[in-house]
Formats: sequence, C-alpha cells, structure tokens
Amino acid sequence: MNGAESLVRTLVAGGVDVCFANPGTSEMHFVAALDRVEGMRCVLGLFEGVVTGAADGYFRMKGTPASTLLHLGPGLANGLANLHNAKKAQSGIVNIVGQHAVYHIGYNAPLTSDIEGLARPMSAWVRTSPDAKSVAADGAAAIAAAKSSPPQIATLILPADTAWNEADGIAQVPSPSQRPGYSQAAVDTAAKILHGGGSQNLLLITGSALTEKGLALAQQIAGKTGCKVMGQTYHPRMARGRGRFSIDRIPYVIEQALPLLKDFKNIILVEANDPVAFFAYPNKPSQLKPEGCEVHRLTAWGENSVAALEALADALSAKPADVKPQKLVELAKPTGPLTHASVAQALAMAIPENAIVVDESITTGRGFFPPTAAAAPHDWLQNMGGSIGFSTPVATGAAIACPDRKVICLVGDGSAMYTIQSLWTQARESLNVVTIVFANRIYQILRGEFDGVGAGEPGQRALDMLKIDRPTIDFVALAKGMGVAGRAVANADDFNTVLAEAIAEPGPRLIEVQM
Repeated sequence: MNGAESLVRTLVAGGVDVCFANPGTSEMHFVAALDRVEGMRCVLGLFEGVVTGAADGYFRMKGTPASTLLHLGPGLANGLANLHNAKKAQSGIVNIVGQHAVYHIGYNAPLTSDIEGLARPMSAWVRTSPDAKSVAADGAAAIAAAKSSPPQIATLILPADTAWNEADGIAQVPSPSQRPGYSQAAVDTAAKILHGGGSQNLLLITGSALTEKGLALAQQIAGKTGCKVMGQTYHPRMARGRGRFSIDRIPYVIEQALPLLKDFKNIILVEANDPVAFFAYPNKPSQLKPEGCEVHRLTAWGENSVAALEALADALSAKPADVKPQKLVELAKPTGPLTHASVAQALAMAIPENAIVVDESITTGRGFFPPTAAAAPHDWLQNMGGSIGFSTPVATGAAIACPDRKVICLVGDGSAMYTIQSLWTQARESLNVVTIVFANRIYQILRGEFDGVGAGEPGQRALDMLKIDRPTIDFVALAKGMGVAGRAVANADDFNTVLAEAIAEPGPRLIEVQM
C-alpha cells in the first residue's frame, strides 16, 4: 500500500466518501488509488472553483465533509474564492492538494509555490505530510478538523513522493472530544432581557437556529415576549415555506436596514454576527445597530442553538400556544411582462415540496422572500462570503448530497459566468438541478454600488465596466454546449410553463429569464 492508497482508505473509513476533483500530474497516484479502493464517489469539475463550491454545497445539505482534490498551488488558488464562501458558512471540507516530490521542490520548477501560505487564509487546519508513513494519520487529523464543532476547512498537502512511496496502512479518525453545548448563563441573561422587554428586543438568528425546530422555538419566544425575530442578511441554510416561521432579514442596503433596527434596545445573537454594513460608504455608518443598543450573545457558531432556544423557551414559559398566526402573501400565477414581482410569484408557485433553493440572484432576488414564504416547504441556501460564482457549484454539491430532492439555482447573468462549468458536471452526473439565469445584461449590483458610494454619474468608460453586452451572452447555447437542455423566456406566462416542465423532468435544465 502506498501513501495515496492509505489516504483514500482512511478517508473512506472516516466517512468521507465523495471527492470533488480537478487533478494534475502530482495527484496521479491518488487518482490511481481511487481506482483500487471501493467506496469513494469521484466527481470531476472542469474548474477548481466548481470543485470547492460543490464541497461547500455538499456539506450544507449532508452535514458531513466531502474531500476535494486540487493540483498544486495554482489549482488551490483557483478554488480559494469558493473556499472563502465555505469558510464564512462554517462548512467542513477536507482539501487534498498535490505538491511536488519533496526532493524536487528545491529546483523551483514552474509550478512551485508556497501552498501552505495560499491555504492558510481560507483553512483552519493546514499540514504538509513529510513522508508516506505519515499520510494516513495526517488524513485522519484533517477529517477530525473538518468534523469538529464548529466545522472547519482542513487542507492536507500531499507531496508526490509521499503518495507513491510505501505506507503502513490506514489510520482511525479520533472521536470528537465533546458534544456541542451552550452556556446556561447566556440563557439566563437572555431570559432576563426578553422578559417584559417587548418589541424593543431583537432575537437575531442564523446557522443551526434556522432549522424547522429552531424557528418554531424562536416563534414561541416571540409570541410570549413580543420580541422581534430576524435573520442576518445571508444564511448557510434556512428552513422556509408553508408551516414554518417566516422571518425578515436585515436588508443589504444601509438606508433600508437602519430604520428597521433603529428602535431596538437589545440584540440577542444566536450564532449571528453583530449587524454591520457589507461595505464602507462615505457618510454612512458601518454598524447598523442604533446608538446605545446593547448586544448579547446566546450562542456562537459550533454551539447547540436549538438546545439553547429550548432552554430559553422553558425559562420564559413560552409554549406553542403562544405562537401568533402569520399572514403570508397570497400566491397566484403571474401573467404579462417579467418583473421582479412576477418572477417571485412564479417561483413561489413552482417550488416543489422538499426542494433546495440556492440563491445568488443578488439584485433580482431581493424581493423573493415574502412570496416564497408561502411556497411548499423547502431549504434556502445563500452566499455567506460574498465571493461571486457561488451558486452553480453549491447547487451541484447539494444535488450530490440529496439526489432525491430537486435543486433550484437562482443566479444573475454576471455571477453565472464565473463558474458556468458547473453545468457540465451536472450533465455528466445527471443531477436534478434547474438553473435559472436572470439575464439583465448588466452588473446591476455594481450599478447600484456606484451610486451608493457617491462616485458621481458614470461616463461611458465606467458604464462599459458595468454592462454585460456587446456581445450578448447566449446562456441557452452555453448550456447546450455542456450537455444541459435550456430554454429562454421573455414573459411571465412562458416562465410559468417552462419552469413547471423543468422541475417535472429529471436531470439538469437551464432557463434564461430575459429581464
């Protein structure tokens, strides 16, 4: 058994049985080991950003890490943007990155680079295996790091000679040292604040609190105390749809966020971050909370937020009977032109039960939440890190994790072009993903930001940096070239029909929505 085989066997024994891969020369012994070892599903991505994003989506839905296989420093560098998003979402991933043979590194060959230096900003755990006999134990430690609480991105660098030289065998992954808990003192503090505080208190939640059970407990607490429950702007995964507590999110736009938060005296954080603006703007605040508002933490990432909310509900004597009914948007199939509102209604009508929605619609999708709260029960995944090109890879990984669920990917045309290669992987793996591209022919988010930062009126050269035209991108042709059937729609009636057909059919589909 060589080092590569010892690593693959350790991964499989440790519960890592999917490898999203884009290998090169240094990883060929690992590729050969994948042939010899049963139990590892190998999924090829044509760009490393697809590979790392798919691993993120897989973890969000499966709750256990997949591995990636990346080629040297440049391959890792190509995947870093979606590792940034995965890190912000607290996803667990085991990266396997090839390296030159130890004795070859000193010759400074063209692909030589500081791989550990590249890995550290996006990884909580980084190690280079020194020899073949260390590889299995290093792999086990990487799995343990990825499965820790909170989960982590672990990057194991595998020099080529440690992969091909003789190894001792597989290594056992150490058991977690303790189960996630919560602070009783934090619960007591939150209960004291919420008792009698009414609408001046905000319960700001994300992470594991956004499961169906966590939301139900938050709804009981709100019904009992009169506090407001909101989510931060973006979330790793959120249970939504009929029968689930629908909460507002803090708006992305500062001018919309400030009035929503201005009256709160206390904010209790459940895994959420202190509310801050995405960017700095001239003459606008960075912090979104009002002056004098106190912030208290109930749980941090990695703690058991559902158990903490349960304890908080008990301390407040909050029960299901305290829940106040919610008024949801009435749904109807839209007709006529395609607008943000008609697209939202069409989506809400079409989302099938137990679907997974991956949202990178940015501008078009800002109004999607109210109507889709009345859709069939589903999960909603968002971009926590803001690095563009998130949705199509995450949808790919989510579909691998949950093959029995329909995945709907919402993406703007600018964002789609970052990782459009995802469609090829979806076709090769026959994944149940419907990709909806909102083609408004402009980086609309950047046009708004240009105004938001007070940069003045854009001239022609500035506008050329913001528009996606000359030539117009044909997404249906791009999809066809990668083996995915596609249709373009220009009105709401056609969108209703084509969307229903795409959801009903197995395998990947693309819809270009010409706004």
